[in-house]
Amino acid sequence: MKKLAIFILVPVLSFAQEKTIDPKLTEVWEPQPPKVVPATKYKAPSDAIVLFDGTNFDQWSGKNNTVSWALNPDGSMTVQPKTGGIKSKKEFGSIQLHLEWKSPIDIVGKKGQKRGNSGVFLQGRYEIQVLDNNNNTTYANGQVGSVYKQSIPLAMASVPTGEWNTYDIIYHQPKFNAQGTVVKKATVTVLHNGILVQDHFEIQGPTVFRGKPSYKAHGKGAIFLQDHGDLVSYRNIWVRELKD
Repeated sequence: MKKLAIFILVPVLSFAQEKTIDPKLTEVWEPQPPKVVPATKYKAPSDAIVLFDGTNFDQWSGKNNTVSWALNPDGSMTVQPKTGGIKSKKEFGSIQLHLEWKSPIDIVGKKGQKRGNSGVFLQGRYEIQVLDNNNNTTYANGQVGSVYKQSIPLAMASVPTGEWNTYDIIYHQPKFNAQGTVVKKATVTVLHNGILVQDHFEIQGPTVFRGKPSYKAHGKGAIFLQDHGDLVSYRNIWVRELKD
C-alpha cells in the first residue's frame, strides 16, 4: 500500500496584507523584568548571594565546621592539602554560579590528575573539574571543564598556569517523583573564560570515580570545593538562584 504524503498549506501574506495587522497585537508589556546591576570585575550583580569576597569564610564550613584553608591578602583562598574540602553553608537548587580559580605555579614533577586538581560540586554531588591541563594530557572526560567522568568539554580554554580562570555555570537541578525516581535529569552549561565548554549537558547522576552514576532523590544541596591535595586558589564566588 502506498503511503500518501500530506501537505499543509500555510498562507503567505502579501506585504500589503501584513501592513494591515496591528503590531500591538504581539506586544507583551507585563511582567516587566526586575532591574539587576551587572557584575563588575570584583563585584557581584546586585541580586546575587556573595559566597566569598576575599575577607572571610563566613559563608563556608569545613571539617568539624572549621575552614582550614588559607585566606590570602590578595582576596583569594587556597586549599590546604589534607584539611578537607569546604562547602557553602547555604544550600541551593538551580543556580547561576560564578567563581574564579587558579592552579599552583609549581608544577615540577606533576602530571595528569596530580597537577592543580580540585573540583566544583553542584549540590554537593555533580562535579565540574578543576585541573591544570596546560601541556598536560589526561583522560578527556576528566580534564579541566569536564563534567567529571561524564562529559568531555567542547574546548580546552585555560589561561597560562598560575593565572586566574573563570567559570560561569548555569545549573538546573533534577526532579524526582513521589517514589524517588528521577523524572528530569539535572543539566549544566559551563563557560570557561567566556568559552562554552558544556552546552546544556544532561547529567547522568552524582559523580563517581568508579562505575556508572545513578540518581537518588535529594533536595537542595551545598556548593562544595574539593581538596584534592593541590594548592588551588579561589576568589570572587557568587550565586544567583534560578527558578525551575
